[in-house]
Amino acid sequence: MKKQLLVLSILALSVSGFAQNRVQDTVPDRVEENPLDSYNRWTIEAGVGSSKGIKPYAEGYYASNPNKHFAVNVNHYHLAARYMASPKFGVRLGFTYDNLSDLSGSESLPFEMQVIGLRAEGVVNLVRLLSFEEMAGRFGLLAHAGLQAARMTPQMGPNEGRDEYNGGVVFGLTPQLRVFKNVGVYADFSMNSNIRQHFNWDGSYSSRSNNLAGSMYMFSLGLSVSFGEQNLHGDWAVIPDDRIEEIKALDERIGELETMMNDSDKDGVPDYLDVENNSIAGVAVDAKGRMVDLNKNGVADELEKYMDNRITTAVAEGNNSEVVKRLINEGYVSVFFDFNSTKPTQASTQNISFVLTYLKNNPDATVDIKGYADEIGASEYNNALSGRRADAVKDILVKAGISGSRINILPNGEDNSVDKDSEAARRLVRRATFTIK
Repeated sequence: MKKQLLVLSILALSVSGFAQNRVQDTVPDRVEENPLDSYNRWTIEAGVGSSKGIKPYAEGYYASNPNKHFAVNVNHYHLAARYMASPKFGVRLGFTYDNLSDLSGSESLPFEMQVIGLRAEGVVNLVRLLSFEEMAGRFGLLAHAGLQAARMTPQMGPNEGRDEYNGGVVFGLTPQLRVFKNVGVYADFSMNSNIRQHFNWDGSYSSRSNNLAGSMYMFSLGLSVSFGEQNLHGDWAVIPDDRIEEIKALDERIGELETMMNDSDKDGVPDYLDVENNSIAGVAVDAKGRMVDLNKNGVADELEKYMDNRITTAVAEGNNSEVVKRLINEGYVSVFFDFNSTKPTQASTQNISFVLTYLKNNPDATVDIKGYADEIGASEYNNALSGRRADAVKDILVKAGISGSRINILPNGEDNSVDKDSEAARRLVRRATFTIK
């Protein structure tokens, strides 16, 4: 039953999610609407590395050193601020500085080009987008793309000191590794493609055949520092999945419903409606699980009828004494008490009279009176209270003409067989029972 309800609940959530996705063309992702303090949204990034203009170059100029397999020149610097509008998507604004020149040992003609740029990009946290946070652990991966504007200034040659402003697109990937709570290291691989560039990277003017285009590769290593109220970097923060939390909540509610529908005493009334959830099996109860007692004498009517029938049958068969003894010894005749009281309830008078009648009709019989208390209060006190309750019943029998020598008192202390939090259940164990010998 529980699994079926849970499956139906999940299907309902799926339909709801599909309906939301139909609206999300114009409305932000509802699942990502987390409180501002659920993860750190701001990050500062600073890095240094190498950049290389790929094209265009005039004849005799180039960026590579054919004498080396890996020719790296530290000539790229960048500083950026990133804001994650959601755990998966954000924006970044950054400044870059590149100084392109002929590499030492290369056969290129000498050149030097200074490039100062401004970037505005969108950023995607691919680990979260592809949902493999647990597998990635401390590793991360960002993708970024956007627009850039730059000022190119040759530092030598005929165009030395002359500025040109150009623009284009930039995109790249950024693998990350978190090394401290709010600090990560990264390696960024980016490409800048200008769609308006008159200069060659060597500082000369490019030919018209280049169609005002240029491209540059950049590689850098840097630090990523996250800021906010949380003590964990925003790129690695644990973001709760609202849908999973809803399913868990539904599962808990279904479990609670199942518990409420339990019927501990098998009387046909579920526990959440049953105010007397330890009624005797087979005895008629009302809508609230209480055994029917129309004459208010403390004994269920159906139980009284059973006792009367057994006594009538026994009398007809001539062995009524043994049947009555059995009914008393099996606990069908008990004396009940109010909380912290040693005075039997009014309804219990008839049960004491029942035992009194038996003892008078059987003068050789003796009786053990066992007293009980509920679990409320100190155990030592309850043990004494159970004895005083048995003494109170003995006192009534003695005053009614039964010799005290025929009565034995047994303080049985606390009865923990019922739910301690149920007043109705505790009322049933504040009692005295009889054993005829």
